[in-house]
Amino acid sequence: MSSKKSFVLRIDPEKLEAVEKWAADEFRSTNGQLEWIIDQALKKAGRYKRSKDDSNEIENKNENSN
Repeated sequence: MSSKKSFVLRIDPEKLEAVEKWAADEFRSTNGQLEWIIDQALKKAGRYKRSKDDSNEIENKNENSN
């Protein structure tokens, strides 16, 4: 299981509002939505390769949601 690190994020209020709405539309928390956005951007830029632990965690979540 991976641990997560906390940090402060300063963001324009209008951008935060847009992210919050997007998160609600996809039934995610704002934090979860930001993580998803960052994950997608890193993958698209070729800067993030999923580890085996991350892949197993996602597979387990997908199996439990079915």
